[in-house]
Amino acid sequence: MEARMKSAANPDVFTAIKHLHKAIAAGGVDERLLSLVHLRASQINGCAPCVFASIASARKAGETEDRLHHVAAWRETPFFTDEERAALALTEAATRLQDGAAGVTDEIWDAAADQFTEEQLSAIILEIATTNFFNRINRTIREQAGKTW
Repeated sequence: MEARMKSAANPDVFTAIKHLHKAIAAGGVDERLLSLVHLRASQINGCAPCVFASIASARKAGETEDRLHHVAAWRETPFFTDEERAALALTEAATRLQDGAAGVTDEIWDAAADQFTEEQLSAIILEIATTNFFNRINRTIREQAGKTW
């Protein structure tokens, strides 16, 4: 499979993306946790370049192979903290917004709100939204893993 087009050439797009990443970083959430959020949303959406990029950034931030290999099955493993589990549950619920899906229930929201400040929650939500944004672009243009990000 080949990409349908090169990544966006408009410099304003890259400026906007930099601002999003700056806002996410300002939220005070551990970089490894944000990488797990990015990875889980990208797994759900089947976005190979984002899975590739999130694993690379997680490794760079010191994430372990055991945890990276088990993000897709995080509920069934002992590798994740309550904080990480709350963020991963929020990620899944916010990513799976198909017809009839429950979305982010009060239970999921309350669990995340118990673990994070509002500033941190804002950063996690923005990370989820930005990841879903990239996933949709990459799937649309058939971006290839390891080529761009």
